[in-house]
Amino acid sequence: MMKQVLLFLCFASALTLSFSESKSDSLQNPDTDSFSFGYIQTKTPENCSYLVIISTSCSSPKFTWEKIGIAFGDAHGNEVYKPRLDGPGIFEQCSLDVFQINGACLSDICYLYLYRSGAVDDWKPESVKICYNNTWFPIINIHFSLPDAKWYGHYWCNTSHPPYLANGLPFRNGVFF
Repeated sequence: MMKQVLLFLCFASALTLSFSESKSDSLQNPDTDSFSFGYIQTKTPENCSYLVIISTSCSSPKFTWEKIGIAFGDAHGNEVYKPRLDGPGIFEQCSLDVFQINGACLSDICYLYLYRSGAVDDWKPESVKICYNNTWFPIINIHFSLPDAKWYGHYWCNTSHPPYLANGLPFRNGVFF
């Protein structure tokens, strides 16, 4: 019930804001060796709640057993990370899945990455939307199967250098699609 209420509020705010910005031109693969979540700690003590909406393509398999994770953050090194998004009947063909994820309070989301492992099913996401405090962050359109066991996503932070993770390793740019 809570998911439906949050989904309704975010969709209602999206209609009033009419905000839909695609960032599909900056898809990239960060250097997996430097993109380790084991040591990431957020710099802000606050906890904020984000509504994450992921749509699965109609050309995706009927259902998937794959592990799907998400990470997004701001240019100041604050990050929200969920290693596995799961629940009954998620990521089915032509579906829209809603997740409430708690994490660091971000000043502005400027990168988002998805992780897929389990090459059996070949899950194909269509888009990712994030809503926080009745504000939609840029919509990310994907429309293709993500490679197995790799982080792929968008990076559009306005910084002279990529942000550094809490463990001191740089968040490197990767292959663009």
